[in-house]
Amino acid sequence: MTASSESPPRPNRFQSWIQRLAMMDWLTRLAAAPVQAIDHRLLRWSGDRISLTSPLSGIPVARVTTTGAHSGRPRTHPLTALRDDGRYVLVGSNFGRKRSPAWVHNLRAHPLARVHSPEGAARFAARPATAEEYARLWNRAVDLYPGYDAYARRAAPRAIPIFILTRIRDG
Repeated sequence: MTASSESPPRPNRFQSWIQRLAMMDWLTRLAAAPVQAIDHRLLRWSGDRISLTSPLSGIPVARVTTTGAHSGRPRTHPLTALRDDGRYVLVGSNFGRKRSPAWVHNLRAHPLARVHSPEGAARFAARPATAEEYARLWNRAVDLYPGYDAYARRAAPRAIPIFILTRIRDG
């Protein structure tokens, strides 16, 4: 892993324990929706500085706004957002469910997104990772959160997509 990967700090023991809990299918089915709702509200309220997920698990979270694939309306989701050479990397695990999350369908239909961060919101062009990028980024994601491997086993035969978001310079 290069220094330009912008890796978050390694999780502490408590965060590793929370990550192990989050790998459990029954717990993700029970807790995913409420935690996402709390993260969405906390991030919006705090200017994208505070989430429940990040301090508990050590996993970076950002609000990402996509355009609905069918509705054409903006849809904002708190997502794990890895940084990679100034870009954002999104993993469409959907907690190991058999279907991809809605935001994946949205980005395939409308490959523009807005990422909200403490520095403000910015526009990004989204694209699926190439095979070479996928292997490297999947390893980074699993290094950050080993639960992605469990999610991949549960989601099979669905391949978990990875999207790379590159900032669009205004002007």
